[in-house]
Amino acid sequence: MKKLLATAFSAASLIVMGAATARAADLQTTYVEPDERNGVKIGYLDCEIGGGVGYVLGSAKEVDCVFHSTVGNKRVEHYSGAIRKMGVDLGFTTRSRLVWLVFAPTAGYHHGSLSGLYQGATAEATVGAGVGANILVGGTSGSIHLQTLSVTGQLGLNVAATGTSVTLTSTE
Repeated sequence: MKKLLATAFSAASLIVMGAATARAADLQTTYVEPDERNGVKIGYLDCEIGGGVGYVLGSAKEVDCVFHSTVGNKRVEHYSGAIRKMGVDLGFTTRSRLVWLVFAPTAGYHHGSLSGLYQGATAEATVGAGVGANILVGGTSGSIHLQTLSVTGQLGLNVAATGTSVTLTSTE
């Protein structure tokens, strides 16, 4: 029975991680299209979130992200930071992946533009493999925006409903 559960959890985790990878690949080929609310889609931010334990009042985990530009020279930038949750966060996760679309007022941006503080809320449920939803706003002086609503794929045993903040810093 334990082997069957372990196999099922492994298969589910591969599906979740594979879906996030496929979505990132889809985003990479997206053309620039204006959006009246958020500006121009300039790329996507792919983040690996470190594992950790959630406590009743919250958690803090390291984040390593790669920004993939879909305009101009299609460059890649690296960011690190932390995701902090305050609220009900019970259980543990071994790893998580989060992909955000990135918007700017115009098709241009400068190096390190995604550095900043993003705040909002998160809801997650994980038994083996699970998903979460994030609603985050913020960024550099309000000029660069991450997709307001995003989905997280993760492994572990966790339930969370929290206020959330993500701080990003360019590592280049």
